Amino acid sequence: MSATEPVTSEQHATELWVQRTGSRRYTGRSSRGAEVLIGSQDVEGAFTPGELLKIALAACTGMSSDKPLSRRLGDDYDAIVRVRGDADRENEFYPALSEVLEVDLSELDPDAAKRLLVVVERAVDAVCTVGRTLKAGTTVDLRIDTE
Repeated sequence: MSATEPVTSEQHATELWVQRTGSRRYTGRSSRGAEVLIGSQDVEGAFTPGELLKIALAACTGMSSDKPLSRRLGDDYDAIVRVRGDADRENEFYPALSEVLEVDLSELDPDAAKRLLVVVERAVDAVCTVGRTLKAGTTVDLRIDTE
C-alpha cells in the first residue's frame, strides 16, 4: 500500500486518509473530495489533530441537534457550537471536553424553550456518534505497512 492509498472502512463507503505534505504537515482527504490541512500548532492555516477531534465533536452535536431545532425554529435558525478542553500533555490526552450550543430561543415561551432543550439534549445523546464514542471509549488498531 502506498502513502497515497486510502484505508477503506468496512462499514462506510467513504475512504479517509492523510498524506504527508511537509515537516509536521499533512492533508486529510476523503473519497468525496473534501480536504483539510493538518499540522502542528505552529503551522499557519492548519488544524492540529486535537483541534479536529474537538471540531468533530462540535459538528456532531450541531448536526444531531439540527432536526429538532429546525422543526421548531425553521430551517434558517442560527447556531454555534463552541468546544474547548485543554490537553494533559504529560499523559497526551484530553481529560475533559466541554461544549456550548448557542441558539436563540427568545421567540419561544419559557416552557416551550425548556421542552425543546430536553428534546435537543436527548437527540444529541442518542445520535451524536462522535460524542458517544468519546464517552464510551474505543479501541484503535494500528498496522504499519512497509514497502
